[in-house]
Amino acid sequence: MKVPMSWLRRHLETEADAGAIAEALTRLGLEVEAIANPAERLAPFTIARVLSAERHPQADKLQLLAVDTGAGEAVQVVCGAPNARAGLVGVFAAPGTHVPGIDLTLKVTAIRGVESRGMMCSARELELGDDHSGIIELPEDAPVGAPYARWAGLDDPVFEVAVTPNRADCMGVFGIARDLAAAGLGRLVPPEVPALAAAFPCPVPIAIADDDGCPAFFARALRGVRNGPSPPWLADLLVKAGLRPVSALVDVTNYMSLGFGRPLHVYDIARLKGGLTARRARPGETLHALNGRTYALDASMCVIADDAAVHDIGGIMGGMDSGVSEETTDVLVEAAWFNPARIGATGRALGIASDARARFERGVDPAFVAPGLDLAVALMQALCGGEVSEAVHVGAPPALDRVIRFAPQTTARLSGLDVPAAEQRAILERLGFAVADGPGGDWQVAVPSWRRDAEGPADLVEEVVRLHGLDRVAATPLPRAPGVARPVATPAQLTERRVRRALAARGLDEAVTWSFIAEAEAERFGGAAHRLVNPLSAELAVMRPSLLPGLLAAAGRNMARGERSVRLFELGRRYLAEGERVTAGLLLAGEGRPRHWKTGKARLVDAFDAKAAALAALAAAGAPVERLATRQPGPAWYHPGRSAALLLGRTVLAEFGELHPALAGDLGAVAAAEIFLDAVPASRGRRGAYQPSPLMPVRRDFAFLVPETLPAEELLRAVAGADRALIADVELFDRFTGAGVPDGQVSLAVGVTLQPRARTLAEADLAALSAAVEAAAAKLGAVLRG
Repeated sequence: MKVPMSWLRRHLETEADAGAIAEALTRLGLEVEAIANPAERLAPFTIARVLSAERHPQADKLQLLAVDTGAGEAVQVVCGAPNARAGLVGVFAAPGTHVPGIDLTLKVTAIRGVESRGMMCSARELELGDDHSGIIELPEDAPVGAPYARWAGLDDPVFEVAVTPNRADCMGVFGIARDLAAAGLGRLVPPEVPALAAAFPCPVPIAIADDDGCPAFFARALRGVRNGPSPPWLADLLVKAGLRPVSALVDVTNYMSLGFGRPLHVYDIARLKGGLTARRARPGETLHALNGRTYALDASMCVIADDAAVHDIGGIMGGMDSGVSEETTDVLVEAAWFNPARIGATGRALGIASDARARFERGVDPAFVAPGLDLAVALMQALCGGEVSEAVHVGAPPALDRVIRFAPQTTARLSGLDVPAAEQRAILERLGFAVADGPGGDWQVAVPSWRRDAEGPADLVEEVVRLHGLDRVAATPLPRAPGVARPVATPAQLTERRVRRALAARGLDEAVTWSFIAEAEAERFGGAAHRLVNPLSAELAVMRPSLLPGLLAAAGRNMARGERSVRLFELGRRYLAEGERVTAGLLLAGEGRPRHWKTGKARLVDAFDAKAAALAALAAAGAPVERLATRQPGPAWYHPGRSAALLLGRTVLAEFGELHPALAGDLGAVAAAEIFLDAVPASRGRRGAYQPSPLMPVRRDFAFLVPETLPAEELLRAVAGADRALIADVELFDRFTGAGVPDGQVSLAVGVTLQPRARTLAEADLAALSAAVEAAAAKLGAVLRG
């Protein structure tokens, strides 16, 4: 939220400078993320007068200006602005000046063969507005040579304040001023709510048909208004706060929203048909909103509608059809109180993040509905003229009649700060709380209407401590047991560390993605078992059933920025119907091996890349990878012919493969895997020390003809079982089809590593082992190739 110093001083009499205010706000829990002062950015720009303007000899649309900068000799400037003329007073930028609106540092240059030694600037080039139709025109008496920012009163720091979700009272400049005044930085200047003289009854009937969504609907009418541009003071405040001035009537509603946290809406009465009713939307209704988009509504949403159509998504955004314009003469000003939970649900469903929603969703002050309406109508009348109608109040906002029993000793017990009771009482009263003595020495603290976040004694302690000073809370180290600290990581955490290191060692980058995803994304990966009651947005509405959607989105963002190979992994949780599952997910996209003069063309990733990474992760987790079997195919989100699951017995430890083409989309080749760490069996105890054999290993190769439907791993497992004491390793090193291989068969060549331990192997031993290997393979239909 942007808070200009000049706006803050409308509500706070203070001598504090920007630094002191920023420090105080951060100390109060309203963190100042940045301070921007246009005067500092525009310090090099000066006021200058155009002495003469002549046609450029080489371009019809350019002029040669002789500019008096106040430094003595006139400066030549080439300018293309249509309003450039002799006698004009404007803003000049000399060579070496950085122009923020076009992000350019000026230098002496030749434009169409004529030297230009500076620039006359437009409002957009100085980031003072959107106008770039011509250069800025200043009054003739503006002092030539003077710094423009100081003369224009732009020395106005703007604070970027991060308002936490619980502080609805600080969603307006007045609320921030109230906190600063309570902290002793000045005197609060409350707004004077005028007593309006009603000239006629309100001509537009209003009603409520959705008491839950809109408990209170107040309105006044103005007739005979002249809706033109806002006065400079109002337009300047809005621009500094980050809004674009529209017209006086609209700007007043924005002024009330940013200034007091009180959103309003104004309707052109001539464009209404009948009265206005706060009701639930009906099936098929839509709204063409002020942001230019059309929204489909449903019965969960509270809307403001006349007899013919919907004109406002209650508390979120108004519609184009009843908006005011320069021709508007009669208006209805609406001030309502909407259910915060309903506002949040509607905003998320429609994907609208408006200033009004941000305030109503947090909960606006229920006691300021009527005063806010009168304050806005009075300002509209002062700016636009006209007569005011009687106020119409339908319903009532929910009163915040909350009284908290509070013992002053609670502050020391919860915070460790010994704050005198008198100071605690004074702090609470400065913040607007009413403190009365209660039974047993406790206090009865009445919560003000604008502090709906204060619900119990702990909240009052927070208020006392933040004003007394969080920096006064002593840093107290936790007690430490004597001796050497014992390891605190659990076996599961140690397993995750080993898996993380194993995947990183294979060149994968770790990612951290949202645990929440869109429901449509979850459906593509088996569907979500858990839906959030209060999601941040529709894109983050359900708990992920797989880690792959987040990794796939991250890979897509990287590939869209020119990456040719993306290798990501994540350790996190999947959220299934039976509970949370600790999982390692990995995703490979693009090139598995780049092109190189040694290896030739680039090779795209495939299922075997994902399998190798999954086996490495399982080995790091302690799984007996040599005993794993594969089962095809993998789940439906994988390619049906290029995916599988890795099983230990009947337990699935991992799934891997190439993603289904419908999911991979424009990414092309995408391979992925998920390793289910909680399914890996725990170690049965410490392994003995490694004892290498003193004898050299022996390698023997075998080539078998097998049915082409036989999985290679079955052959490897059979060969390894021929002599488990002697065979240390079995690997497949060749697969061949072609000349010499019968149809329906394939040649698989395996390397068998023998590791003797007691004695050197004799020829008879090797012959016996070869016979055992051939016999084991024969049980699968394999024949030793001649």
